[in-house]
Amino acid sequence: MFDKPIFDAHLHIIDHRFPLQPNQGFLPSDFSVADYQQQAAALNIQGGAVVSGSFQGFDQGYLLEALKQLGPGYVGVTQIPASTSDEEIIALHEAGVRAVRFNVQRGGSESVKHLEQLGLRVYDLVKWHVELYVDSRQLPGLSTTLHKLPAVVIDHLGLSKAGFKYLLPLVEKGARVKATGFSRCDFDVLTAMRQITAINAGALLFGTDLPSTRAPRPFAASDLQLILQNFPADIAAKICRENALGLYQPRG
Repeated sequence: MFDKPIFDAHLHIIDHRFPLQPNQGFLPSDFSVADYQQQAAALNIQGGAVVSGSFQGFDQGYLLEALKQLGPGYVGVTQIPASTSDEEIIALHEAGVRAVRFNVQRGGSESVKHLEQLGLRVYDLVKWHVELYVDSRQLPGLSTTLHKLPAVVIDHLGLSKAGFKYLLPLVEKGARVKATGFSRCDFDVLTAMRQITAINAGALLFGTDLPSTRAPRPFAASDLQLILQNFPADIAAKICRENALGLYQPRG
């Protein structure tokens, strides 16, 4: 059993004090830092990555406030327009932001036509990687660009059984994959995670996906147990902590 503190590589904080924009008619309920901490405490989570959702657009206010409240063990994954200045990116980095997200699945982020330019720019400037919320069936159309980027993370195991065969070659090239949002996937997630770790034990990143907005089923502790009970302790430690710490480099 993995008994060290867990790093939650994918969570959302939703704060209606800051700008929100309906996405496909959907506007989520509040999910505060306190709400998250209450659920995370029982799982021994002591660090994580706060991810901007489609409904948060380019707002940085909520993210900076959340990182301030959560502390230096947490990092941010933000959405920014391609026009964002170097100075703004550096300021976000100093506040704990570590990646830029492209939401191909639901929108709300910068267009993928800027993926290569912005992805290379933020890496050169502050070593941010790129995270993609994308159905893996769409990966062939993006693969040429993705191979040019120094570091890429794919959300929610790529979502799609039909596209999973396109995800594995990216893992072979060094891409990471989030073991999150299991109910969003239309395949057996344990089999998929075993295939990924067989290629690269450093590829998988566990996350709760709390509060699981629009997921068919919200996160449950059994999702974490699926990993802890089915992988050797050293591999489980990589999935639940070490891989993410190496990637995100939190401040504390």
